[in-house]
Amino acid sequence: MAWLDRTARTIFLWEFVKSFALATRYFVAPKKTLNYPFERSPLSPRFRGEHALRRYPSGEERCIACKLCEAICPANCITIEAEPREDGSRRTTRYDIDMTKCIYCGLCQEACPVDAIVEGPNLDFSVETREELYYDKARLLANGDRWEREIAKNLELDAPYR
Repeated sequence: MAWLDRTARTIFLWEFVKSFALATRYFVAPKKTLNYPFERSPLSPRFRGEHALRRYPSGEERCIACKLCEAICPANCITIEAEPREDGSRRTTRYDIDMTKCIYCGLCQEACPVDAIVEGPNLDFSVETREELYYDKARLLANGDRWEREIAKNLELDAPYR
């Protein structure tokens, strides 16, 4: 029986040495984590972040009030009201998104015939109150103005796959 105890101790010691060597190897290896706010991992051009309404280069809003995004939204979080203008075209008077309901499926972006509503590259949006998650037209247009350059680049990179 004494040989069994010695064998068990040898096996235990050997397993301990192997485990310690493995832990030491990972301890001195370069870290795979990022220092988040200062280092960012690359985002896909198809990333779906904060919503934005885009404008044409002339400054006019793109939305033609077709209401396809409102109709296709599975969460029913988009509300659009529109009225005709003097020149006969239709534009939105109200474009609201309830971000508490949004599931970031991207169907609104896919349904839009003029690429007016997009889900932009912004992943760092947080709020302190629930009311701030109700986006109105002014906030959506401000997001579009802020992120237009990156949104246009991402749509261009994604174009071959659409």
